[in-house]
Amino acid sequence: MMMVKDDCLVECKIDDSDEEQINTPPPPPEFASKAPTPKPPTPPPEHAPPTPTCPVNRDPKGINRHLKVDVSDVLSEPTAPHSVAGVWTVSVWGFERTRVWTYRCLTLLLAVPMAFVYGVSVAVLASLRVWFLVPCIQLSSIFLPCLRSLCLCAVDVVVSPFCVSLALCCSQIFVTLTRKDKLESKDSV
Repeated sequence: MMMVKDDCLVECKIDDSDEEQINTPPPPPEFASKAPTPKPPTPPPEHAPPTPTCPVNRDPKGINRHLKVDVSDVLSEPTAPHSVAGVWTVSVWGFERTRVWTYRCLTLLLAVPMAFVYGVSVAVLASLRVWFLVPCIQLSSIFLPCLRSLCLCAVDVVVSPFCVSLALCCSQIFVTLTRKDKLESKDSV
């Protein structure tokens, strides 16, 4: 479920001044309520100020959630010894301004070149996938059944008869051990 922030909501004002408004007469006094009759809504002014737009979310998937650093995450004083109030205020101000302006300067220098490098990298990976990887997989899925049938044919024609012949040759070999052979094998150990 997605939650929408209140500052992203926009109020829609409907102007139905072109339509005819139906004026209904008030009810008889015995059926009238004690509350005053509601007044029809006043139309919005001609030049209403523009409604604020929703701020752009530059991290919609929360990749850099861990970088939301506050002063209290880095600097803090114990309860007993305090520095002078002005020193603490200036330190907090200096930390925040240094963090923000250093980030802005570094992004000014690095954002465009790095975005270019990342764009080229993604384009290279995408083109390799589209023009090399997927066609190789598709061709192998087409070619592998043919290769499988060739391998099965080679096994049936060459390997299987060779193994059967070797098995028949070796099937007539018998090894018998006598008691003397068993004693000699124990002595040699």
